[in-house]
Amino acid sequence: MSIYNYAFFSIFYIAMGFKENLKNELSYSGMLVKELSALSGINRRTIDNYLSTHNCTPSVEAAVSIAQTLGVSVEYLVTGEEPQRDKPISSLSPVVRSIIHVTCQLAPRDRIMVLDIAKLLKNRADEEREAQQDKQKTG
Repeated sequence: MSIYNYAFFSIFYIAMGFKENLKNELSYSGMLVKELSALSGINRRTIDNYLSTHNCTPSVEAAVSIAQTLGVSVEYLVTGEEPQRDKPISSLSPVVRSIIHVTCQLAPRDRIMVLDIAKLLKNRADEEREAQQDKQKTG
């Protein structure tokens, strides 16, 4: 493989990994693109480019700012892998601990159903929050 092919492949792989990992992390965190933009100082259109099919690779400074805002490492956004640094369960709220406890007692198929329900509720909350923010801007 020539150095040019290797460089192209590397940039393509980084952009694809970053795009997918950024999408996943935004979904996981419940943060909207406009919130990430405001908190990270990165233009919303720039973030949209990172999330689109353009395979746009962020600058180091942008990647660091986005990672810090999302509470993850740049390594995670690029590779999808990060050293285990999970919070101990004891640091979670009693409600979240109860949800985890009950969910662990379910059959795998039912766990997936609980996850799907949680995602639906989160999406509804995101839509309501966006509608409220849009209403405040126009009202």
